[in-house]
Amino acid sequence: MDKDDGNVRIDKWLWAARFFKTRSLAADAVERGRVRIGGEPVKAARSVKPNDKITIDNGSDRWEVIVAAVSDKRGPAPVARELYFETDESIAKRENDKTARRLFPEPSLDIKGRPTKRDRRAIEKAGG
Repeated sequence: MDKDDGNVRIDKWLWAARFFKTRSLAADAVERGRVRIGGEPVKAARSVKPNDKITIDNGSDRWEVIVAAVSDKRGPAPVARELYFETDESIAKRENDKTARRLFPEPSLDIKGRPTKRDRRAIEKAGG
């Protein structure tokens, strides 16, 4: 699982740990500042070391993990899960967010495309 020199790029590690489906998506997230090591934004070429604290935001979820091992090979999910430890605060926050999304869904998710004449009249009648 470990590479000999332990020198793995952050985008490759994110892909190997299965936070992103493709390496290009991982590199794009790093470039946009959605991945931070120790609270600082990083570049895609930054090396990952064990015990680095990484914050990852993929749009729908946000993780705070500590690197346990480095690997540049994408393996099965159980093996990928051994590359990091998620912090207790991160687990609790993701559970709270999941519950909030279930109980209070985004109102715009019900709207599909452009409103019809009937929908528009209902919106205007409601005061919008």
